[in-house]
Amino acid sequence: MKTTKELLISKCQELLNQRLYQVQKAIATIEESFASETKSSAGDKHETGRAMLQLEREKAGNRLREIENMLHAFSRINYDKSSEEKNQKVKVGSLIKTNLASYFIAVSLGQLTVQNEDIYCISAQSPIGQLLLGKTINDDVSFQSSKIKILEIH
Repeated sequence: MKTTKELLISKCQELLNQRLYQVQKAIATIEESFASETKSSAGDKHETGRAMLQLEREKAGNRLREIENMLHAFSRINYDKSSEEKNQKVKVGSLIKTNLASYFIAVSLGQLTVQNEDIYCISAQSPIGQLLLGKTINDDVSFQSSKIKILEIH
């Protein structure tokens, strides 16, 4: 049976792939609209339509690059299984259980539910990610007037 962390890694990969597919599909739709707009007659309405499509294409292109960067970063994370190591420190790829919530330090995907447990997928660059990195079990960090105690690291 897969561990929570293994299921979480699979779910993150699936979500990233879904987002990539959706953006690629949106770009294809914009390209089709742009091509049909080009065949349309000239005039102010035509130029406004082309300008709007150009803006949409740029936004989708930026989103595509963002998702590709997230996929690349996610694929480079070392998810080693030596989680029972004594004095293990929080690092990128760690699943951390605290007194307040569980965090997966990988890429920013928000809250996911795995095996009926809510886990926040955050990047190492996020404020809480930066606070947790390098900490060990029983360490405390303060975040937005909350005291967070690290209970487990996987």
